[in-house]
Amino acid sequence: MSFLAARLSLIKPSPTIAVTQKAADLKAQGRDVIGLGAGEPDFDTPPNIKQAAKAAIDRGESKYTAVAGTLALRQAIAAKFKRENGLDYTPAQITVGCGGKQVIYNALMATLDPGDEVIIPAPYWVSYPDMTLLAEGVPVPVVGLEENGFKIRPSDLERAITDKTKWLILNSPSNPTGSTYSKAELRGLADVLLRHPQVWAMCDDIYEHILYDGFVFHTLAQIEPKLLPRTLTINGLAKAYAMTGWRVGYGAGPQKLIDAMNMIQSQSTTHTSSISQAAGVEALNGPQDFIPRNAELFRERRDLVVSMLNQAKGLTCQSPEGAFYVYPSCAGTLGKRTASGSIINSDTDFVTQLLEAEGVAVVQGAAFGLSPYFRVSYATSTAALTEACERIQRFCGSLT
Repeated sequence: MSFLAARLSLIKPSPTIAVTQKAADLKAQGRDVIGLGAGEPDFDTPPNIKQAAKAAIDRGESKYTAVAGTLALRQAIAAKFKRENGLDYTPAQITVGCGGKQVIYNALMATLDPGDEVIIPAPYWVSYPDMTLLAEGVPVPVVGLEENGFKIRPSDLERAITDKTKWLILNSPSNPTGSTYSKAELRGLADVLLRHPQVWAMCDDIYEHILYDGFVFHTLAQIEPKLLPRTLTINGLAKAYAMTGWRVGYGAGPQKLIDAMNMIQSQSTTHTSSISQAAGVEALNGPQDFIPRNAELFRERRDLVVSMLNQAKGLTCQSPEGAFYVYPSCAGTLGKRTASGSIINSDTDFVTQLLEAEGVAVVQGAAFGLSPYFRVSYATSTAALTEACERIQRFCGSLT
């Protein structure tokens, strides 16, 4: 009998974290490596948010909080949903977790029985399928093709729904593609869900504020209020507020679901840091003017990266509407040979050989459920991005 649980055989370590760690290890060995694998803004947390945390420490706010989060933070979250999304939630309908990732995990653990299906549009964030498997559910990937902007259509969703379907997970703007569903596209998906009352919607809106070219964000429950009783809307402070390490995510939905998620959390982490929660209140209630400024810097980086990757031999790259990722195709490099003699047969081969030859760390499309592509995070300095893209161009140009 194995000491380790059989469920571990169903999952794998996060590929994005693995790539980031491999890049760090190579740097520690003295290699010149540019890491474009991490989905983490390079901006510092704004000073007013850091000051709020320091003030909370000085006030002695270092005790346990409610499992769901402090009332002050949940009130700030409720105000955010009303102000920015036109959604009405009470504090009792809101839960705070150790990042948006825990909120998603809690929801799946609280709702999935063995064999329940979760529709996951692909390309997808790497953790959605594995968290579904840990909760004994069945991930059902539905591919959004490149010609459709990597987004699924209503007909794609309709075909995927069965009597076992419990959730649709919708991540917009998307990690890894940056693709963002328009109001009309969400309306089409909402119409499908209205015909299937057993299917709940989990909307991961973590990149809500990182949008470009005048794109207007909408979330599903905002588009169709009839779906509000079976929608969990998830967000967090990591991306827009440059607070990845603070671990503050939140979700809002029907109270019976939130209560169940809180029960799961009460037997795991209990709650996220009290100091992080105090910082979160300031983040949501304080000045928001830095968010569009940061988004404009991301837009400049997006335009740089898209232009340079499209100049690389064998690569094509769409320009996304949001987030800070691009998802270029490396189909034009398949079957080619590197200077060292290796054949590139897949996107995994491409990223492996790119790291070996040029010291640029990116993540293979296979990790996100759609090949042959790779993900580039442009949440780093313009100088590093320029150098990395020049290396990618050089690598692609060396293939024969």
